[in-house]
Amino acid sequence: MLNRTISPEVKQIDKIDFVKPQIFDISKDVKLFFMKEVPNETARLDLYFDAGTINGDTGIASFVNGMLLSGTDEKTSTQINNEIDELGGFFESGVSNENAVVTMYSLRENVLPILKVMTNAIQNLVFHQHEVEELVNDRRQKFKTSMEKVSFLAQRAFQQRLFSESIYGRVTNESDFDTISTDSLKHFFKKNYLNGLTKVVVVGDLTQDEIDEIIDLIGSWASNTTTEFEKNIKNLKGYSHLVKDGAVQTAIRVGRMLFNKTHEDYNDFLILNTIFGDYFGSRLMSNIREDKGYTYGIGTMVAELHNVGYFIIATEVGKDVKDATMLEIQHEITRLQTELVGDDELNLVKNYLMGQLLKSADGPYSMTDLYMSVEPYGLDLDFYNTSIDSLNNITPERIQELAIKYLNWNDMTVVSAG
Repeated sequence: MLNRTISPEVKQIDKIDFVKPQIFDISKDVKLFFMKEVPNETARLDLYFDAGTINGDTGIASFVNGMLLSGTDEKTSTQINNEIDELGGFFESGVSNENAVVTMYSLRENVLPILKVMTNAIQNLVFHQHEVEELVNDRRQKFKTSMEKVSFLAQRAFQQRLFSESIYGRVTNESDFDTISTDSLKHFFKKNYLNGLTKVVVVGDLTQDEIDEIIDLIGSWASNTTTEFEKNIKNLKGYSHLVKDGAVQTAIRVGRMLFNKTHEDYNDFLILNTIFGDYFGSRLMSNIREDKGYTYGIGTMVAELHNVGYFIIATEVGKDVKDATMLEIQHEITRLQTELVGDDELNLVKNYLMGQLLKSADGPYSMTDLYMSVEPYGLDLDFYNTSIDSLNNITPERIQELAIKYLNWNDMTVVSAG
């Protein structure tokens, strides 16, 4: 009989047996990644396009992405969306710096019928003038509203200074809305969508014939060019403050250019980052939220682009404690650089990160997402077993070494708005 008074043995995890997607050629350079091992009737399809915000005129990538299902000569946007709804599908799209992604969720049996509706809508997109004007007016109003928020102002200024002299630092101004025209949207759409498909991801228990038909439906959109992304981006160091009259709070952004998953220090730095500010029990949260009560939340993040990455600290605090908050952030950096992390704290973070990794590898959808987050860097799922090695072997001395190397306050871009 099981003795419930005795705790189960704790075993160290050394590796995870990942399942890798199958890979099919759409063209020489464009691939379809297929995860078949789905134990239910659901499915997901992702289309990646070379249509990120670094392409085209300022703001145009977001406008085109927002109009993908806005109508053809034969169907209105309402009719297109109703057809997808009646087939039990869900459509969403989004834009990042380097690409745009169109995603479709559905039951497995309706993947092809919904994809045919989507591809027809995209292939024959018209850009009706009234739809363009309506979207421009809507986005202009949202932009004006956002410009009243200190968080938006701080993030915008931080982006400009973090990516100084880089296309990644480009931000939208209200005057950009005046330059949006039907012709400019059509030009971007043709170049970056109808000739800009860079990869496809399919998750679901589909047959080989269905995969072949998907390739036939979208194959003509395959990009025949290779995008060159910027390297060696340098952040503008130092402090800048934006005055926002009447603001009650001050938004703070602190960060620097760093590296992506290909760098030898990446996995170990993620552990340092977690201790510093990337979970609820982090040092910044414990100090600035729990102890000082300056904020509802503060966090750190490591973000990656194709050739580079960056580190960021973000929070909003009362305007009267802005300077005190800055000092406490510096204080926590100094502690990491001068004091070794204790074993209890380090083990807690190790267990937390291991749990997060196990959760993110639970099921075919999550495992596909893990694969797609390393694929752009020429890596595969062994990357995550390397992460486990880092978790199992990192020492307090290594964390201190990384804090000294990468968390120098004088290397940071510091922005506040309020």
